[in-house]
Amino acid sequence: MFIVYVLRSEKNGYRYIGQTNNLERRIREHNDGLTKSIQFQTPFRIEHTETFATRQEAIFRERFLKSGKGREWLCNNVASMR
Repeated sequence: MFIVYVLRSEKNGYRYIGQTNNLERRIREHNDGLTKSIQFQTPFRIEHTETFATRQEAIFRERFLKSGKGREWLCNNVASMR
């Protein structure tokens, strides 16, 4: 099982999109500052997750969410899920 996740920085609202097979470990790594590109934007909270059977499906969805249409989808759908 692979998970595409969207995190939101509680510090400045920055949105981070990624995929993993171990969500708890990955979020802990982000919040512990082990992801260098976003280490100064911690702490993060989970904003959205989706589960996929294969890594290939997860990567495809991650790429979509990082695109312009994907960001638009997140703005329209994640906000309404809160």
